[in-house]
Amino acid sequence: MRAATTTSRVSPKNRFAKCFAGSGLEERWAALHKGDREPFPSAARVAALAKKNPAFGEWAAGHGAAKDIAAGVQEAWRRFHAGDFMGAIAAGGKLGALGAAAANKGAGIYSLQAQGEEPTRLLQAAIARGEAAVQSLPDEANAHYMLALTLGRYSQRISILQALANGMATRVRTHLEAALKLEPKHADAHIALGLYHAEIVAKMGSLLAGVTYQASGDASLTHFQRALKLVPASPIAKIEYANGLLLLDAKRHREQADQLYTAAAACEPADAMEQLDVERAQRCLHGPAP
Repeated sequence: MRAATTTSRVSPKNRFAKCFAGSGLEERWAALHKGDREPFPSAARVAALAKKNPAFGEWAAGHGAAKDIAAGVQEAWRRFHAGDFMGAIAAGGKLGALGAAAANKGAGIYSLQAQGEEPTRLLQAAIARGEAAVQSLPDEANAHYMLALTLGRYSQRISILQALANGMATRVRTHLEAALKLEPKHADAHIALGLYHAEIVAKMGSLLAGVTYQASGDASLTHFQRALKLVPASPIAKIEYANGLLLLDAKRHREQADQLYTAAAACEPADAMEQLDVERAQRCLHGPAP
């Protein structure tokens, strides 16, 4: 994508694999999920969701005790944070609506790294999984956010203009706004909405974007700024803010974008995903924005 990173690449999976063994996952959970606000998947949470949501409860009743389902979801997240994104997809994909969050986030990250037709196939499966999760857990912010994430990644692969034409971009916005209604401090949803507005304005121009999709540069910046306040140490918040600025006006915002890339490149990654984000920021400093 850009010039090679100036640091030697460390395999995220090797670097982080031991961090989340045993109680390590729960101990680090709050920091790992500050952006998406996902609650720790304990047995108590599984039981509470099953009681509140009949569709999920019916699924859970046929898939073992709450503690076993919780342990499986924890393992899916453990694999995700260690950098085994395909493992997260495989493990989470077997665990219904609650496992879909780890599986779909894994598909979203993997799709950025892989080539060929496989990422498209994985994203299509993730979209179907996300749609089922929204049906099963309609009041869970991350059911909506993870569906929006996979729809957005798929839209980027088929082109933003095609996504606009087939209504996919509107679905992305609908689910991101649903996530924020359920969880106003969902920083990752703010980041995604910031990028949504910026990409549409960049493709269609300010006037047409505003009239047709109610998208604007001001709204983009507001979402990015809100996200950065919520997660000031997040590399991806800085990277996507920088990307959004360059989409809106590269000449005007180049200096600010470089400052954000520099700050992101200096972040200490909390898991494999953030390691990839930091490396991405380092590449952005030596080439054009993604």
